[in-house]
Amino acid sequence: MNELMNMFSDSDPSTVSTSVQLLLLMTVLSLAPSILILMTSFTRIVIVLSFVRTSLATQQTPPNQVLIGLALFLTFFIMAPTFQEVYDEGLQPLFNEEITLDEAYDRASAPMKDFMAGHTRQKDLQLFIDYSGAEQPETVEDIPLTTLVPAFAISELKTAFQMGFMIFVPFLIIDMAVASVLMSMGMMMLPPVMISLPFKILLFVLVDGWYLITQSLLQGF
Repeated sequence: MNELMNMFSDSDPSTVSTSVQLLLLMTVLSLAPSILILMTSFTRIVIVLSFVRTSLATQQTPPNQVLIGLALFLTFFIMAPTFQEVYDEGLQPLFNEEITLDEAYDRASAPMKDFMAGHTRQKDLQLFIDYSGAEQPETVEDIPLTTLVPAFAISELKTAFQMGFMIFVPFLIIDMAVASVLMSMGMMMLPPVMISLPFKILLFVLVDGWYLITQSLLQGF
């Protein structure tokens, strides 16, 4: 450890700055999965898409890779203005050595806080504020990320499940109708899911389901 400190002390300022930037980049990359899942629109999107597949009862169609890939690209599309603001306000001035690391953190976290606060229920946020015993924040910037991130996550989970319920209803009606018809015809040994599957796929295609789902997700943000 002493040798490492001596190496930094003997280095010129530009080398130290480059080392700090590399260390910061490695830290961000190691936390990237958690940031992507809990601080962006990814959670809501991937859960809603999973509900679509489950309600259709198509097993592994579309496969997980397709759903996650679509969720990633939709997330990048939705979060592009926020990510651009994070880069312009925090990362670029830091790389240009115009601000300190602490100032870069505050500037970069501000756009993310604005995005999360705009989609977080007051009740969920108040839960974590009360539990932590912190003072009531006056502005969004006063809310710590340790409080805002879990509140945003459970708000997104609730919203995703609400959308999932609305997606399930029409397909559930089709299943009930098919099951009633089969029972009235005495075909109780024939699985209703097998008969209702093509009707559900046909309904989903006729109403352009993927367009409607994507439109609802985009408008939600």
